[in-house]
Amino acid sequence: MSDIATADMAARGGVAPAAIPGSPRKPLSSILFDVLLWGGLALILIASFGKVDMQNFGRLFSGSSNIQTYGADLLRPDWAAIFPPGDFWTSFKHVFTQPSASLAGQMWLTVQIALWGTFLAVFIALPLSLMASRNIAPGWMVFVVRRVMDLLRSIPDLVIATLFIVAVGLGPLAGVLALALNTGGVLAKLFSEAVESIDKGPVEGVRATGAGKLHEIVWGVFPQVAPLWTSFALYRFESNSRAATVLGLIGAGGIGQTLFESIQAFDYSRVAAIAIVIVVAVTLIDTLSQVMRKRLL
Repeated sequence: MSDIATADMAARGGVAPAAIPGSPRKPLSSILFDVLLWGGLALILIASFGKVDMQNFGRLFSGSSNIQTYGADLLRPDWAAIFPPGDFWTSFKHVFTQPSASLAGQMWLTVQIALWGTFLAVFIALPLSLMASRNIAPGWMVFVVRRVMDLLRSIPDLVIATLFIVAVGLGPLAGVLALALNTGGVLAKLFSEAVESIDKGPVEGVRATGAGKLHEIVWGVFPQVAPLWTSFALYRFESNSRAATVLGLIGAGGIGQTLFESIQAFDYSRVAAIAIVIVVAVTLIDTLSQVMRKRLL
């Protein structure tokens, strides 16, 4: 600050501002932690270079002839497999009445698996999320329920689906139940985090009327979290539409089983047609869920 400005401030009875200090420096402990963190990550990448066969990365370009052959088949999708030849309305009706008759019908079955899996997961997540919220449930209950949620989320869908295939046999039901358990654990965590971030005012207002715990949840918690919960459920439905495709690889129904069989038979034209159906379906689901979320939030 110049001497003239300082004198002017003093004449007005003000106080000259102190000099602006330099940018704050991190403490030595924080710097050492960053070095250990990022240095450790770099060491892991270097140590795992050979474990993940990164030295063979050049094969991606040396095998270009094989890629060209594969790509040529993918550029000639089997359009007849999407909707069988014949009358359009008959083919369209078969999508819903005879799903196995076309790829579009099998994709529709996959979407139904994802829809039912997500629907059941919401009912699993609702009580778990409330019991896992620190601002509602006691500490011992939160700890136990969160470990249950960790278990549901950590077991892969394919493993859970295999268990249900043994129990109920091959078919869509095994896929529905597998998605319900895994997604239930995911939604329960997201739902509980939403509950823990609510405004306490409405809950305290309901409590001031002498209402019980259940009324506090129904009238103080649910109205605040319902739009966010619905948004989370729609996001998981989108993810489950893709996950249900993978579950079909082990016989859990849907288009995934046809995809696996086509890959094994080297029928890449049919694989391309299946990929087109999956991309179109996922795009439509994503567009629809975006519209629904905008109306909710």
